[in-house]
Order: sequence, then structure tokens, then C-alpha cells
Amino acid sequence: MARYNAWQNQWMFQAADALSQEQRDADRGAFWGSIQGTLSHLMWGDTLWISRFDGGEGPVSALVGSDTATAYDWPALMAGRPQLDARIAAWAWSTDDSDFEGDLTWYSGSLKRDMTMSRAICVMQIFNHQTHHRGQVHQMLTSLGVTPTDTDIPFMPAEVPEWI
Repeated sequence: MARYNAWQNQWMFQAADALSQEQRDADRGAFWGSIQGTLSHLMWGDTLWISRFDGGEGPVSALVGSDTATAYDWPALMAGRPQLDARIAAWAWSTDDSDFEGDLTWYSGSLKRDMTMSRAICVMQIFNHQTHHRGQVHQMLTSLGVTPTDTDIPFMPAEVPEWI
């Protein structure tokens, strides 16, 4: 799923980069409002979850709610997304079965309390969250006339090319 994530993010970010800033910022009725708002929230959430798994740096700040939609400007998203996808992939490829056993405990800023959940469920969460919000961005892009790439896993390339 880490490779799928990188593959889908690559075309989606390249398509969004071809739009004007006004098109990326326009409220399109999605939960996070705009294309950029949704992609910003997604990067913030992915950074938060991967930091829980790999112990690395977390997101830019401990934002909650709608603030995550404005956590990153467009240049920061374009520069940071490929690095974040590489980080997620490096973590995923370094795991073995034992990494999915037991529980993960963290402090939830939005709920203001400690949370404990199965590590396996937490791993599913990062990839499910990505797919959910990319689906929203996919719809916003296609409504602007962008032709998407395939999204079906069987059509995923064996290796995701470097971002250009």
C-alpha cells in the first residue's frame, strides 16, 4: 500500500500543480474545502501517523480540526509529499510481522486524551485515510476536466518513477 500511495500521490500532485493557485484554493464543497486544503490535511495526517510508527518527526505543529487544511502552502506540499511518501515506504518495507502485533498508545490532540489501539488497525488507518481523501481530490480534479491515471491496484507499476 505504501507503493500504491506514492503512485497515486504522484499523478494527483502533478495534476494539481498544473492548476492555478486559485483553482487549488477554491472551495469545492469537500470536507476540507479545496484541493489544496484536502492535500494539506492529508499530508499533516500522514506525517502524524508515520511519526507514531517510525518515531521520527511529526507534523509542522499540533494542529487540530480545520487548521490542518492550512498547515502547508503549495511549495511545501510539492517539496514535502515525495519525501513523506519515501519515508512511509521505507518504514513499510522495513517491517516484519512483529511490527503489527500488540498495541500502539498515543496522545490524541483532538480528543485531548491518550488512545490505545491495535498496531495492525493503526497501520490500516494510515492507508485508509489516504484513500478516502485522495478520492475526494480525485473528484475535485475530474470536475475541473483533469484526466486521472488508473487507480486500480492491478495496474500499479512495479516501481513508482521519481517525481519530476
